[in-house]
Amino acid sequence: MTSVMKPEAGDMRQVAMVFDLNKCMGCQACSVGCKVLWTQEEGEDHMWWMTVNTQPGKGTPKDWEEMGGGLRDGKPVAGHQPRREEFGGGWDFNYQEVFYGGKGNSVHLKPIETGDGTTQWGMNWDEDQGGGEYPNAYYFYLPRLCNHCTRPVCAEACPTGAMYKRREDGIVLRNEDACQGFRFCMEACPYKKIYFNYARHVSQHCIMCFPRLEEGVAPVCARQCPGRLAFVGYLDDEEGPIHKLVNEWGVALPLHAEYGTGPNIFYVPPLAPYRLNDDMSIDYETPRIPPEYLESLFGPKVHSALDTIQQELSKVRDGGHSEILETLIVYHWLDLFGPFTTDPATLERPPESVPVEIGSKD
Repeated sequence: MTSVMKPEAGDMRQVAMVFDLNKCMGCQACSVGCKVLWTQEEGEDHMWWMTVNTQPGKGTPKDWEEMGGGLRDGKPVAGHQPRREEFGGGWDFNYQEVFYGGKGNSVHLKPIETGDGTTQWGMNWDEDQGGGEYPNAYYFYLPRLCNHCTRPVCAEACPTGAMYKRREDGIVLRNEDACQGFRFCMEACPYKKIYFNYARHVSQHCIMCFPRLEEGVAPVCARQCPGRLAFVGYLDDEEGPIHKLVNEWGVALPLHAEYGTGPNIFYVPPLAPYRLNDDMSIDYETPRIPPEYLESLFGPKVHSALDTIQQELSKVRDGGHSEILETLIVYHWLDLFGPFTTDPATLERPPESVPVEIGSKD
């Protein structure tokens, strides 16, 4: 049984990711790539280890931001354990009725009702709804996966020691042979990115595609992204974009850092168009996305992060050069992946049939 890795371990490295929310278009290529690669087995039909939700929104599981967990005064806090219906998804559809039942003009495609509430919510149920009112409605997309936290409260809550943090890369993993399905990890995780496999009676979550990383290949969610917005690398690599975006320039921030777990997934917050007045003139003083809402997600540093990006934009418009914007533009897509630039097509396939990366750029 593997023990929980202590966050103060000095020789631990940490793989991290940065998502530039100004480039995410909600195409779901990352979530579908993850789904195809990792959650195709028994009991995983409702699982989406990688999700892209519309903000503001209830997300997945439904109202996850109100479910609690994390750390308070340095001690783990038990939050709400998400129920199956709060995740939703994993549906069967009425294909037979629509396509072969002779009712194509009178019925529409919909999940088959099971009576357990799971058809009343899903991975991206409130897609593109957002907030605000016409003409100042707004929304943006938020990719979410396990944060592989510096202090993974899920691992601390696990009574069997099944969850642990790897010293060589900081990835939080689970020994499914040791997991006994208590689901305390689900209660403790403030991001509610742990799922329960009701068929196998074990919890499961994003593993940061560690078998790919061990071969020098970037995680499928990053490599499948057509928008060049997902950076992968080691947080302590001072020459890499993640260290610069997070630690040097301060334009990439963690989600809900107040939970105290030290998440290692970071976000460049979204810029917003200006609001429109009643006469449709532009209010150049007020952004359409309320700053207080962004602060509720990314903390008070979001204001300086957005100010920095705006200053860099002004510099470039005046004919200057910006290393920050050059980094975020990503002229060469392999620059996203730090040391994980190996082409998966060059690797020797195992003898058994395994899921493959779909839609590869290679």
